[in-house]
Amino acid sequence: MCYSAQIWAEYKKYTRLYGAEIDIATYAELFWNRLEDVRIKIPKAMEEGFSARDDDQERQIERAIDQYKTQQASKLEQELFKQRKRLADAERTLVSKTTKAATEAKRISTAKIDWVLSKLADLRRVELKDSDSRIYPGYYAPVMVVENGKRIIKPMRYQCRPAGKPAVYDSKYPGTYNARRDSLEGFWKGQFGHTHGLMVVNAFYEHVALPKLSADGVPLIGETENVILEFKPRPTQDMLVACLWSHWSGDGEPDLYSFAAITDEPPAEVAAAGHDRCIIPIKDQNIDAWLTPDAKNLADLYAILDDRERPYYEHRLAA
Repeated sequence: MCYSAQIWAEYKKYTRLYGAEIDIATYAELFWNRLEDVRIKIPKAMEEGFSARDDDQERQIERAIDQYKTQQASKLEQELFKQRKRLADAERTLVSKTTKAATEAKRISTAKIDWVLSKLADLRRVELKDSDSRIYPGYYAPVMVVENGKRIIKPMRYQCRPAGKPAVYDSKYPGTYNARRDSLEGFWKGQFGHTHGLMVVNAFYEHVALPKLSADGVPLIGETENVILEFKPRPTQDMLVACLWSHWSGDGEPDLYSFAAITDEPPAEVAAAGHDRCIIPIKDQNIDAWLTPDAKNLADLYAILDDRERPYYEHRLAA
């Protein structure tokens, strides 16, 4: 399963290369809702696309982002004060007597202080890193769809909750950030052939169980360890990943746009690395046919998935 991916987070790239328009109202609603909903996770790179804008709607989004950063900084500073006090209390105790409780309090508070300081630095950092464009299940990402004959960019959550399902569906089916190709006409029949999207990805990450090694690098018989591998296409390229999406509405809750990436059997090099699934990058010439599906002709949609880009995926341990 594609547990994480390096995405195009800034909508302007979609606009420039694919002629897509931004659904500014949905973006604005998402950023304002985040002030009240801690479950909303947005990559830092998605925020930077709205800095120093001239358009009034985009300035509104920028204000929501600024308020969120102020809100988060305040929470982190309160936690920093709390942990510094805890550390000082522990150190005073240790001056007169070494106790297990004080020693443990010093260790924990020191670690938490370092964590809070790193989060504050990250919050205030202006220069973007590759990690700022990385998404995980539950994070939001730009997804290209077609509405009224136009290519539109919408922010959607990377874990699909199909329309009509209860909100508890998220916890009941936590793996719905991926849609297996062999279940498109079963589990995903409400989306396949109806609501298709594309997400641009230049790397993806997978959990893989590898043989555990001893200190001198010798595999330990019968022992494995879970590692995260980064897969990048060679030659380097941006991939249009086939997705399914849904627009969910529920009483007393904000509307939710969410999506899942379609996965299939892996190419040989991904299988050899220890993983059994892979995303499907479609070709540019199939964009419109994929985004305007005909539910009465699923064979053509499967043909698009078969007629995919086939780069070689080079892998390494993720940083």
